[in-house]
Amino acid sequence: DKFKLKVMIVDGDATEHFWVIPFKRTASGFAGILANEPEIVQNVVYGQYIEFSRDDISDWGYIRDGHQVGSYTVCVMLKKMSEQDADDLRSNYGFDC
Repeated sequence: DKFKLKVMIVDGDATEHFWVIPFKRTASGFAGILANEPEIVQNVVYGQYIEFSRDDISDWGYIRDGHQVGSYTVCVMLKKMSEQDADDLRSNYGFDC
């Protein structure tokens, strides 16, 4: 479960991106469990099993030697967070960005 994908979910005009952990390949694409709470869309819930295609994937990541590899959308978000919140994410989750 060290690997994760970020997937775009659309609900009408609203769009939100969710980490999916764990996930697996299927005959038609991928499937997995939503690993964060929705804040915008209302058509999914935390822990829901979803199926998705490669086109829905917006980010990816994994942990190597205690450090995050990938997770590029989180690196963008860190720049918009308070310094304390960003430092907490870096130290607690191994982000180097």
